[in-house]
Amino acid sequence: MIACVAGMALMACNQEKEAPALDLNNQVDKVSYSLGVSIGNSLKQQGVTELKPEIIQMAFADVFQDKDLQVNVQDAETALQTYFMDQQRKKGEASAQKGEDFLTKNKTEDGVVTLPSGLQYKVLVEGNGAKPGPEDMVTTHYTGTLLDGTVFDSSVERGQPASFPVNGVIPGWTEALQLMPVGSKWKLWVPANLAYGERGAGGKIGPNETLVFELELLSIQQNPDAGK
Repeated sequence: MIACVAGMALMACNQEKEAPALDLNNQVDKVSYSLGVSIGNSLKQQGVTELKPEIIQMAFADVFQDKDLQVNVQDAETALQTYFMDQQRKKGEASAQKGEDFLTKNKTEDGVVTLPSGLQYKVLVEGNGAKPGPEDMVTTHYTGTLLDGTVFDSSVERGQPASFPVNGVIPGWTEALQLMPVGSKWKLWVPANLAYGERGAGGKIGPNETLVFELELLSIQQNPDAGK
């Protein structure tokens, strides 16, 4: 982690000074620049905006010039872990409030049904087939987005339906699928506690994100692992 933040110094500080010549045909130049891109993107995704480039540059120089460090490595790691956990907490609190505000307003929209769990749905296409049970396998098409419309996953875009057990997905999907007849297409608004909660999922879904899905139930199959 220390190396990553130190590496960020090169990118951040070079923005304030004349940019060095960059030869992308030179492996060291290309790897150095690529490292900066990777680290910069990672920190940006985590919402890191409060760092001081001049202090990062000082620490970076101290390490590579074998000077005595003003913070030992263990304390540095602890400080970083504390900082990033705090950033994650703040981001989660903001997302939770945003989701709560959205769902409160959304439940008054025409056609939106709010279930006791907090899950909201709207029927886009009414199916007339069977409804799956919790241990059934289903085949679906879906597109998942954040509240701002950012797509984080889509079987539709991949052009390949997805199959899985009803009880093997996020709780919001497990609940909705058991209410959907085959042939249905619903729009779901899934509160964070019925999605990925405080941990989020990978780099695309942050903590406490309310998620939006268009979900189409194509078919039901018997789950060979049911009851095992």
